[in-house]
Amino acid sequence: MLRRLAPPEMQPADFAFSAENAEWAKKEIAKYPPGRQASAVISLLWRGQEQEGWVTHPMIESIAGMLSMPFIRVLEVATFYTMFNLVPVGTHLVQVCTTSPCWLAGSDAVVEACKKHIHPHPHTVSADGKFSWMEVECLGACVNAPMLQIGKDFYEDLDGPVTEKLLEDLRAGRPIKPGPQNARHSSEPAGGATTLTEASLYDGSMIGRQNRIGNTDAEGKAPTQAASDREAPAQKPPGAAT
Repeated sequence: MLRRLAPPEMQPADFAFSAENAEWAKKEIAKYPPGRQASAVISLLWRGQEQEGWVTHPMIESIAGMLSMPFIRVLEVATFYTMFNLVPVGTHLVQVCTTSPCWLAGSDAVVEACKKHIHPHPHTVSADGKFSWMEVECLGACVNAPMLQIGKDFYEDLDGPVTEKLLEDLRAGRPIKPGPQNARHSSEPAGGATTLTEASLYDGSMIGRQNRIGNTDAEGKAPTQAASDREAPAQKPPGAAT
């Protein structure tokens, strides 16, 4: 996939880290020995993106200067890793997983909700500037598919109407709860837990029970006659050649 920086007409005039981020960047660069400052390039690009929302041409120039790197080397990093946004994004970047498990579970409906409430085309900022959306590969919660990511939070067990409500609440400034959007807890089965549900497993009554109903731990680990027979050298029949 070809990734390029946004065209010049979309680029800001300049870039500078905030005072807080500039101080952080100095400490990040100091973690590496002399001549190895380039190792901080991903960290600085990520902090710059957190500050601006996307990676700009002036940002790459600034970071290249801070790390004594050629511009093209920093550009190579920014365009290689898809976690870096190369075009402007909305206040809330919605990343919809459309990999096979999410697609099979109905991610098409999630995509349609984004088209309806954000913009018909991905990588386009909504008219109010609050949203943009994109399709991404696996976000790592296949059990809870379909899912999406907004900022650093994940929202799972979605469908079309649930996604629409999430976006409407976020646009209106109402709080939204990360995680499964149904009654599921974490990634347990959709109908509730099916194993390890016996209360005696947790009330302490099982402590020591194995010694009351069977062998001790040492006895359980002792080799049996069958094990000894398996490990013994094979016996040759009488009269067999040596």
